Amino acid sequence: VAALVALSFSGAIGLTFLMLGCALEYYGVYWPLFVLIFYFLCPIPHFIAKRVGDDSDAASSACRELAYFFTTGIVVSAFGLPIILARVEAIKWGACGLVLAGNAVIFLTILGFFLVFDRGDDFSWEQW
Repeated sequence: VAALVALSFSGAIGLTFLMLGCALEYYGVYWPLFVLIFYFLCPIPHFIAKRVGDDSDAASSACRELAYFFTTGIVVSAFGLPIILARVEAIKWGACGLVLAGNAVIFLTILGFFLVFDRGDDFSWEQW
């Protein structure tokens, strides 16, 4: 229960940073909200790889490595978007900093979720 509360709190802090980067009167531009798309896309490769991957306990599999590759691309894109928006002066650099801080907190929250709740089943066919 404590892990769930901590993850909820850190997710709220991350989204607060994102909203501050958009809604403060000095910044006032909502373009950084497009990083929400990356937050939703981030866990999808892991879920697909878990579903179609083989059940062996091997240290590595091609499906899992491809999921890591796509997840890394999504995370890098989420950090790159506000930097590019600030570079072309669509948003201010202060808003970019707040969005980057929010990205770090949100992605660490997503990682924490998978570390805490992705233990898997203890069921094994070798028992039969």
